Amino acid sequence: MSLLVQPVIMAGGSGTRLWPLSRAGYPKQFLVLSGNTSLFQQAVARLQKIGGSGATVAAPLIVGNEEHRFLVLDQLRELRIEPSSALLEPIGRNTAPALTLAALQAQADGSDPVLVVTPADQTVTDEAAFTQALQRAIGLAAEGAIAILGIKPDRPETGYGYIRSETAAGAPRVAQFVEKPDLPTAETYLADGGYFWNAGMFVLKASTWLAALERFRPDIASATGAAFAARSTDAKFVRPDKALFAVVPSESVDYAVMEKCPGSGIDIRMVELDAGWNDLGAWEAVWQVAGKDSDGNASVGDAIIKESRNTLVHATSRLVSVVGLSDVVVVETADAVLVTDRERSQEVKQIVNQLGAEQRGEHALHRKVHRPWGWYDSIDSGPRFQVKRIMVKPGASLSLQKHHHRAEHWIVVTGTAEVTNGDKVILLTENQSTYIPLGEVHRLANPGKVPLEIIEVQSGSYLGEDDIVRFEDTYGRR
Repeated sequence: MSLLVQPVIMAGGSGTRLWPLSRAGYPKQFLVLSGNTSLFQQAVARLQKIGGSGATVAAPLIVGNEEHRFLVLDQLRELRIEPSSALLEPIGRNTAPALTLAALQAQADGSDPVLVVTPADQTVTDEAAFTQALQRAIGLAAEGAIAILGIKPDRPETGYGYIRSETAAGAPRVAQFVEKPDLPTAETYLADGGYFWNAGMFVLKASTWLAALERFRPDIASATGAAFAARSTDAKFVRPDKALFAVVPSESVDYAVMEKCPGSGIDIRMVELDAGWNDLGAWEAVWQVAGKDSDGNASVGDAIIKESRNTLVHATSRLVSVVGLSDVVVVETADAVLVTDRERSQEVKQIVNQLGAEQRGEHALHRKVHRPWGWYDSIDSGPRFQVKRIMVKPGASLSLQKHHHRAEHWIVVTGTAEVTNGDKVILLTENQSTYIPLGEVHRLANPGKVPLEIIEVQSGSYLGEDDIVRFEDTYGRR
């Protein structure tokens, strides 16, 4: 009988240390930071290749945030991959409940597959070595073990948790998990040789995870199980009950189960991964994996670097020039610029925390905001007006809606617009325009086969995105 392997992609992270490029509304796993595809797409593609002889690899199971559901589907479609399902967390509850949802979903058809669990925001440069390590881990998991991938450290890293291993037949046994160390401790780990970085990748049967969770954290097991039992399903989307999931204890896989396994009688093994792994947890890590010039400088976008060393410049919307810098990161977006010492880039999350505390929009959204129907870019704004550039995908439409506080002018730039304005429906083409009065029910749709772009000029006393009353919506928004 063929062994069933279920890839599980954990795509719910926020990536705050990669601000301003990574934001809550469009976090780092969906960004192209290394190579030509997003980190999420790379994770999905890597796991399509892990099936060995006698193993069947199922379509990927995605666990992510409700707000990112269309990003997930769009990026999977670009790979021409359909997920087995996408589990949508209504609220973040860390990785232990997320993995529990995945295990329950994987068993929903009566099977008990081997789960290959990986975060969506890591990079690997040697895919052959990655596949080989995972196939070895799958073999261990098929026999009932928990297999964890460990990275041989090449520097005294203080930003990772560590695994202490000990020799055992078949594969090293995990003797202990240790917290992120200070620098002197990390240096002793590096010299010891028996410590490995915890990559956050686990391979185990669905039943093995559920049994271990029931043993160590029955509160998480029962609460997550109740939310899953009351789930709703919409095509590929599976939603646990929001009220029940909100009371699930928030805990990581490591704290809930893995750290309790050594010495408990549970067979927990480590498989070494030597495949050019990097979790891109901060801008320092992005600089490490980037291509560099002879002075160690890396750049993305329209950048000019002079008389500088070991510096990263990431430009997204304009020319960025630097002179005489060393070990500095400069990241430019349309609405924010970050300048930081490269070795202190982990501290960027402090900026994000302050933005969130002050309820500033730069905390969560870019100037260009992606929506399931396309995107909008806020070009300009002032007292009682705002100008947006809007793109609508072929065949897509915005919700049927009205606004209490603003009127809108629409000018078509490219494509064809189908405009519902009150009881009238009209077609507009390039250079044509229309006016939506305040309070009028309206909708914008693209009936064509090419993207529709318009310029929208809003005017009124309040121009916030929450001034929308939706009557109908293709995407289930309210």
